Amino acid sequence: MRIAMIGTGYVGLVSGACFSEFGVSVACVDKDADKIARLQRGEVPIYEPGLDQLVAVNKAAGRLTFATDLKAALDGAEAVFIAVGTPSRRGDGHADLSYVFAAAAEIAETLAALPGNRTVIVTKSTVPVGTGRRVENILAKRLPAGAFDVASNPEFLREGSAIQDFMRPDRVVIGTESEHARTVLRALYRPLYLLETPVVFTTIETAELIKYAANAFLATKVTFINQVADLCEAVGADVQDVARGIGLDGRIGRKFLHAGPGFGGSCFPKDCAALVRTAEEAGRPLTMVERVLEINNERKRGMADRIAAACGGDIAGKTIAVLGLTFKPNTDDMRESPSLSILPPLAESGATIRAFDPEGMDEAKKLLPGLEYCDDAYQAIEGADALVLLTEWNEFRALDLARVKSLLRSPIVIDLRNIYQPQEMADAGFVYHSIGRAAGDPTIDWTRDLRAIA
Repeated sequence: MRIAMIGTGYVGLVSGACFSEFGVSVACVDKDADKIARLQRGEVPIYEPGLDQLVAVNKAAGRLTFATDLKAALDGAEAVFIAVGTPSRRGDGHADLSYVFAAAAEIAETLAALPGNRTVIVTKSTVPVGTGRRVENILAKRLPAGAFDVASNPEFLREGSAIQDFMRPDRVVIGTESEHARTVLRALYRPLYLLETPVVFTTIETAELIKYAANAFLATKVTFINQVADLCEAVGADVQDVARGIGLDGRIGRKFLHAGPGFGGSCFPKDCAALVRTAEEAGRPLTMVERVLEINNERKRGMADRIAAACGGDIAGKTIAVLGLTFKPNTDDMRESPSLSILPPLAESGATIRAFDPEGMDEAKKLLPGLEYCDDAYQAIEGADALVLLTEWNEFRALDLARVKSLLRSPIVIDLRNIYQPQEMADAGFVYHSIGRAAGDPTIDWTRDLRAIA
């Protein structure tokens, strides 16, 4: 099978590489000639664990190609995926669909000049309800009936584990009313049938809404546990034990119950905002999702005050070491990262911020130019008045605590990701602050308690 992937951003590049791993011939197309040239040289422009190797292997095998020539990519392709960006539109929160519609128009024009194949046009980008129908109308202006079919196939890739998510997904969602499109996409995803992956066939509108509803629900779950963490601090409970206790309920589940400084990234904030706008236009406002966004933004801004309070209130002239800048580990993505809301107010209050992130510093330097950037964690910590753990990279989970204490001017640690245990840090001589937990409290041994109950 031969397909084309329009767009070599995060979704397009990961999806294209993974499809090629299935044995599919994939032509990835992008207007950015510099990016295509880099990919042709084997340089992957984003950080995603395992992606560089996946691209190299399939490029060498001839299954994965990169080009700016749309006509060559579409010639003979059974399916064409639109995987271009849909950022929040400035001012109103709507998804900016200009790249999607421009891609659809170019696809229509190109296919009109090519002989006879019936082509399935698939929106892979995250788009609001109704986008697929508008794409269908754009195509219909240039192509005769029967020459094309339209489908929605939303992605559910988590940055940092995207390849695993593609290869072993919870489900594949395909929205289309065309039996031909179902046949083509069923064949494309056939390797996943061996793993008995559920394939959910729906209408286009339903598939589009599934993507937004899923992200809004997960964002709500994160916001819920963050507010529970605040309550835990007020009443002397432990949010991690609360999360375990409710997460063991199969109706709730354990994922996304990790208290922290608030969610960020390219999906949750943008998709929640777009869903809110769609609901408003439909006359069915989603006030819960609106409030989730408000609470999350308030939380991120409030983390700066929490850090300042842990440092005694007045941070003018103090040096604060910060480990982690990206919105989550295993990515170089800084979009909507909590660090963008937390660190500028600290700097404005007169603190010097010394930061280290394993992968995100090149992008961070563009967005946070006033920081001092260090070569490793310990260089950032040396001589600092406090240490802030802001992103839970694995290499920050096992710091040499004795060395950290010796390097810090004051033994203050503010752990916004609950990486360490309060008692462990108290025993190591730190003044330790975390989220939703009392300093120095012993941790419940849930494995022991569950065995006793059984």
